[in-house]
Amino acid sequence: MTGPADGAAGGGRVTFVGAGPGAADLITLRGARVISEADVVIWASSLVHPDVLAHARADAEIIDSAELPLEGVRDIYRRAAHHHLAVARVHSGDPALWGAVAEQLEICADLGLATAIVPGVSSFTAAAASVRRELTIPEVAQSVILTRLGGGKTPMPPGEEVARFASHGTTMALFLSAARSGQLQDELTDGGYPPETPCVVAYRVSWPDELIVWCTLAELAATVRAHKLWKHTLVLVGPALTAGGTRSHLYHPGHFHGFRRAERTARTALRDRNQPRDLPEASGEPPA
Repeated sequence: MTGPADGAAGGGRVTFVGAGPGAADLITLRGARVISEADVVIWASSLVHPDVLAHARADAEIIDSAELPLEGVRDIYRRAAHHHLAVARVHSGDPALWGAVAEQLEICADLGLATAIVPGVSSFTAAAASVRRELTIPEVAQSVILTRLGGGKTPMPPGEEVARFASHGTTMALFLSAARSGQLQDELTDGGYPPETPCVVAYRVSWPDELIVWCTLAELAATVRAHKLWKHTLVLVGPALTAGGTRSHLYHPGHFHGFRRAERTARTALRDRNQPRDLPEASGEPPA
């Protein structure tokens, strides 16, 4: 897997580009540059907004991979290796999440192709931006779980059931799950989220036909079905979606770091607030 194979002469490069959630101007500058320099641009019309192709050269070869199996993409990569072509493989969102990148990297290694990955804006962060919410609220939720519902085309490993993740009670982003919204609602409820837990149902975030709907967990399945959503839909769930009244320590006047000293009175108040009553005060702090 480390050298040319399948008759390839070696050379060429494949760069996997995260195109973001949809809007062409939500791609990174680096991603747009890679597309603009590519000899071949591979994109999936079923997942990526066509405006992203505006970044491509006029003479670039544009290939829609929506109807291609992995073997068809391999043929393109083999040609790129033989003719030393630069390929931009454009993925929706961020390639690190459900991007089918791992198996493509193996193919590229077999063919002797150099590879690189350009991260992209994920739909879960785009959805949070659309509703103007932070997903990690102090004292409410300090973790975000990204997952999908089991029972679909791709088996879930043991221990990764939605209900098990839901037991943490923090913010969750559920991808690829809207088609079985009843099962999703049941597993989230079985995991411990109260029926009144806020949810955001986000369809094609940043596309012209974007749809964002708020509901409670008890209304989740009915909401998804009422809007006839089953693909291109993300669900955010958790108390952080509507929580407020707390603040981060980062900008608290009693918090210190390498660029700012703490105000002594505020530092004492913050320390007293956070110090467990039955434990001795921690040592090793820089002076206020």
